Amino acid sequence: MKTALRGKLLATRSGLPAERRSDAARALRDAILALPQVEMAGTIAAYYSIASEPDTHGLVYALWKRGSYVLLPILQEDGDLDWASYEGPDSLIPGPRGLLEPGEPPRGSAAVARADVVLVPALAVDYAGNRLGRGGGSYDRALARVSRQIPVIALLYDDELIAQVPAEPHDRPVTAVARPTAGITLLPLQ
Repeated sequence: MKTALRGKLLATRSGLPAERRSDAARALRDAILALPQVEMAGTIAAYYSIASEPDTHGLVYALWKRGSYVLLPILQEDGDLDWASYEGPDSLIPGPRGLLEPGEPPRGSAAVARADVVLVPALAVDYAGNRLGRGGGSYDRALARVSRQIPVIALLYDDELIAQVPAEPHDRPVTAVARPTAGITLLPLQ
């Protein structure tokens, strides 16, 4: 069921026109930057988008320019995530699976636990906050290290907040989603 849903969502994303993706990136950047929790955060764990994911490049740069300490993931051979600081676009180096990763010294897999806000990729999120990722389990492991009091926000396109996502006991729900038109939606929805 997860595989079929992933395939459908990835196909829909691939069909989005470049202009719509660009507009979505700006709207998501603005919505995240305006969040009080983000404005007050000293450390933000984020990700550098690839392929058809909602573009985070401008958001990561804006967070860094305004003085936040931005951590980006480094994908390990075992699928777990290490973290290192983002020091501008020139600090990124090619990583596995087409990723760009920080070239700075790794801070360890537990570094995400020190973030004040965590921004995560998702293909879809349901009303309970269950997140559908790409299936590797990297973010499930990383989010298990994050306190439940820390805002965990998934960045989506507008139609990717759905009624139900298949969830397993190890899945960690997100506390909010950001969507281009709707902005921030706190979860779970009642």
